[in-house]
Amino acid sequence: MKALLSLLLMLCASAASATETRPVVVELFTSQGCSSCPPADALLDRLSHRDGVLALGYHIDYWDNLGWKDPFSSPEATARQRAYAARFDRGRIFTPQIVVDGREDMVGSDRDAVMAAIETQPKATAPVHFAADRSEATIGAGNGKGTVLLIRFAQHRTTKIGAGENAHRTTEDADAVLSIESRGEWDGSPRNLPLPALGAGEGYAVLVQGADGAIIGAGSVLGSRAILIRQTDATSPRPAPTG
Repeated sequence: MKALLSLLLMLCASAASATETRPVVVELFTSQGCSSCPPADALLDRLSHRDGVLALGYHIDYWDNLGWKDPFSSPEATARQRAYAARFDRGRIFTPQIVVDGREDMVGSDRDAVMAAIETQPKATAPVHFAADRSEATIGAGNGKGTVLLIRFAQHRTTKIGAGENAHRTTEDADAVLSIESRGEWDGSPRNLPLPALGAGEGYAVLVQGADGAIIGAGSVLGSRAILIRQTDATSPRPAPTG
């Protein structure tokens, strides 16, 4: 009887994961030191308030030598962009760049291309849920395998730029990534992830990413949230410096 009950529970979980949707993941690679990036930052800000979208801003570090050190920049963000570049652009990296669901990339300020890429609500191969007290994330049962990433981000920060290409401008950064932590592998079985306490104005995203780079599970949990919307025009991307 117990075996039958366990089987029924597994079948119910599989059926639920087969029909459950998840947010589409939009990852922007940007820098406060890049003059082409503010329009893409503004687009990410708008997307961060859109239902069904999980927006994340990764601040790369290869523009930090142009007169302004981006306070959000990290080598981990640059490494994540390089991993995508190996799939999409034969190793070429540029800012601003947006990657949608780990499957396709585009210029980060190309609103039409981005909006077309996020039209479809994806299925949750690896369903992600959070405890009401934000102390734990759960990845449900499903068919597939992937790496689990825990990403901590600042929901909104305002920075006055003192030097570099954007000197004397004020930037509004939405969902700026503060840390990227690997939490092992998901093999299709349910997993629980304990979560450290969130700081004020922060949030967590949990991503499950397949070996091919495609996102197969995603969810986020927030503390307080600031809303600030900007609208600007698209600009040309900036290739990364060489040498």
